[in-house]
Order: sequence, then structure tokens, then C-alpha cells
Amino acid sequence: MLDYKKYLNISLLVKRRQAMQLRPLLSIRNLTVEFRVPRGILRAVDDLSIDVYEGEILGLLGESGCGKSVLAHAILKIVDPNGYIKSGQILFNGKDVLKMQKSELRKYRWKEVALVFQGAFSSLNPVLKVSTHFIDTVEAHERISKSEILSNGSALLSMVMLDPSVVFEKYPHELSGGMKQRVIAALSLILKPKLVILDEPTSALDTLTQKIFIKLLRDMKNKFNLTMLFITHEVASMAEVSDRVAVMYLGNIVEVGTTEDVYLNPLHPYTMALLESVPSIHSDLDKIKAIPGPVPDPVNPPTGCKFHPRCPFKMQKCMENTPPLKEVKPGHFVRCFLYE
Repeated sequence: MLDYKKYLNISLLVKRRQAMQLRPLLSIRNLTVEFRVPRGILRAVDDLSIDVYEGEILGLLGESGCGKSVLAHAILKIVDPNGYIKSGQILFNGKDVLKMQKSELRKYRWKEVALVFQGAFSSLNPVLKVSTHFIDTVEAHERISKSEILSNGSALLSMVMLDPSVVFEKYPHELSGGMKQRVIAALSLILKPKLVILDEPTSALDTLTQKIFIKLLRDMKNKFNLTMLFITHEVASMAEVSDRVAVMYLGNIVEVGTTEDVYLNPLHPYTMALLESVPSIHSDLDKIKAIPGPVPDPVNPPTGCKFHPRCPFKMQKCMENTPPLKEVKPGHFVRCFLYE
């Protein structure tokens, strides 16, 4: 099993525990998002509730296809055309995003909440210079001079270790993958949002660039007192950057707690299986355990606990009833009958 102690930032442990005492900036309550597909109705987010506290980095961890990106899009109310938000609330600073008018949503998106999309490399317009991206983004929301926009953009590009005098004049195809990712990170901050959602921001980066980018995220968070939702399936990256971790499986949260609690004392069988499936240079590769069985069909999910077909600890009631999200210790919640 991977030695997570080397990844956890021990200097932040106290702050992570204090994070649960902060005010929720984003509160999601009983959110359900569905999609119409040829085989029926696919429920990508299933009665999900979670809080993102002001000033923290909340990590959202789970396998591909568990609904992480759908949740990110729902927070901005930009679900794909064949999908719809069936029920629930998304409260940002106490105001329900799902009840906002178009003019309110325009102000909310990017200015209040910025989203770095999965596959950020394709988020830049290939026929526009980097400087134009900054100017167009700001002018869509505020009326300030181009010189001031470029000045603010230069400061942000410098912070992510890019030379603005060079990068501003480049087209996206002239930048490396790591440079594009850093441009997107800087662009997401140009309007000083309160919450930044990063959807798989390190998945297309090499290991060294990932380490640099994660350090940049921490630096930006500390400098601007940002709140972040960091979405990934990369276990080690999550351990290094997050204050708290929420583990998602087939549309719902199965465990949430401080990063050190979830990584060093995992409670849900799915969380345990995720951590045991990660290779380590310090352990025998023969001891790596794959999560048994395939991910269930989201159009026809199993009854009861959705993880029970793959769970080594399943009981009869796991197949019949859905377990509630229970607080086992202060701030550490798990959705499992093992802890009744």
C-alpha cells in the first residue's frame, strides 16, 4: 500500500481539522442529475449532499464515470443538453444557483465561481493569442481598460512561472501542455472568483509538471485565500493538495473527512480498495489489489448499497437498503452499515 504520510503536508494538519469549523461557501443538498440515454435514464448524481467550506481545498476522489465532472457542471448549471437537474439545491453564499436568472448566472459564472474544465488544453481558442483570452474574459464581465487587464494578467502569469511578455503573444498551439494548463489556471483567477473548481487538472501532465502545478495551486490558495474544489482520480495528487477529501462512487458521496483521516484511517470498503490499488515504490507490486468486479451499470444500478456487488464485507441488508451518511467521529462521515 502507498505510504501516504510522505504525501500529506503535515504542516497543514491543524488547519485541515479547523476547516470543518469554517462557514460553508457552497452547500449542495440532495442534488440529483439525470441524463436521457437510449437505454433509459442514467442518474449521474444521486441525492448528493456536500459542503465546501470557505478557504479550504476540498478534494473529490473517485473512479472515472462516478459523476465528478457532472457535479462540477451542475454547480455552474451547465449540464449537457440531454441532461437535467431533477431535484436538490445548490446554495452559494446562501443563494440557490438553480433559481438564478440568466443575468445572475452570467455574473455568477467565472466571476464568483470559475471552472477549469477537464481537458483544459482544448479550452483555449486556437485562433486567439493568450492576451486576447484575458481581455475577452474580463470584458465579458467588467468595464476596465485593456492595459489594466493585461497588467493584472501579467501578475498572474508571473505567479504561475510564465513570462507574460512572451506568453501573451503566443497562440495556444505554440505552448506546451504544462504551459497551457498554467495559462488556464491564471485565467481562472483574473476575475478574482471566490471558488475555483479544477476538474482533473493534472491528468494530462507528466509527473514533474504535476508536482509544479500542485505547488502552484497551494501557493495561489494561500495568496488569494481561495476556496477550491479539486476533482481527480489520482490518489497521490489528492493527498498532497487537499484539506478534506470526499470519496464519490456511482453518483454519491460514500466517505468524507480530513485528508489524513481518510487516507490513514479509511472507513468505507470502496475507499480502502482505492488506496490498496495504488502502486508504491516502497512495497511489493504483488501486493497491489485491484478493485474486484466491474463498475455497475448506472442505468440499472444495484439495489441497496451500490458498492455491495464488489464489497468483501457485504451483508444481507446491504443488498436491500441504502445506508445513510453517518458521522463516525467529528468531521468523518461514512455511508456504510459496518459502522452502525
